[in-house]
Amino acid sequence: MSNSRLSTALDDGILTLPEGIISVMRPPVTYDVSALPREAVEIVHGFYPDYVVWQYAGYNMAQAVADAKTAIVVLPRAKALARAMIADACDNAELIIVDGQKTDGVDSVFKDCRKRLGNLPSITKAHGRIFWFATTDAFDDWTAPPPTRGLHGFYTTAGVFSDGAIDAGSALLAEALPAKLPARMADLGAGWGYLAEAVLGRDGVQSLDLIEAEALSVACAKLNITDPRARFHWADAIQFAADAAFDGIVMNPPFHTTRAADPELGRSFIQAAARLLAPHGKLWMVANRHLPYETTMTESFRNVDIIGGNGAFKIFHATRPQR
Repeated sequence: MSNSRLSTALDDGILTLPEGIISVMRPPVTYDVSALPREAVEIVHGFYPDYVVWQYAGYNMAQAVADAKTAIVVLPRAKALARAMIADACDNAELIIVDGQKTDGVDSVFKDCRKRLGNLPSITKAHGRIFWFATTDAFDDWTAPPPTRGLHGFYTTAGVFSDGAIDAGSALLAEALPAKLPARMADLGAGWGYLAEAVLGRDGVQSLDLIEAEALSVACAKLNITDPRARFHWADAIQFAADAAFDGIVMNPPFHTTRAADPELGRSFIQAAARLLAPHGKLWMVANRHLPYETTMTESFRNVDIIGGNGAFKIFHATRPQR
């Protein structure tokens, strides 16, 4: 029997679900849905690697909640996105369930919801909390606005990486790019398009593929990058299959999906870059200075140099990929 908070609430009879579609919003692949009737479950996700895993597992998939009886908000780390998901759930379901870890701020969200709704049923377990309530218009002001242009001049929205400011590492990499770049370029983990704009501003670029796993970021990138040389891919950069090898790649790879750093993510990006580049291909990459990528770089490329950086970041230039 499962020990998850959701299963406990259902198995103990504390929580009863209405019959109909159950939309589970942004669950990680480890999220336990075993207590739910499988035929009623719809996974709503915007993060491509997780989307694909749930899809391969045979679940009905969607990118937005629509006409559900129950919406389960699996709390993300970003508070603005968490609030927007709750407002979206209230607009499209009858019963709202919020489930999350303390490290992701579930207690703070629970407190905010109680301020508006009063006492709410709740279970605390396994370093987290689950609570629920009937749909309400009390959270209308939490609805996410459409992507907006910030002071930095780019469109961003709640839930995208570095939505409030230009990432310092990306800015450093953009400054370090040469005046002329190879013809066929790619940006792995392109985000909302900051590096893409820098690449397209260099001489020699004939095409640029933006490869990004977060659908919210892809939507913003399409607003920020209107150059006809750009192509957009909602995809996992690590698994991406290109129709032809690239001449050059830029990237600022992620190094965590939870609060803990995971250098293996960056290593996987480096290996993907080597796989996607032509034999004459070149890589420009920025990374946090403390992350140990040098071994993977030298295993993946014959020539590796650190061409810049500061106390927080280092910029790699690598050529002659090894497969």
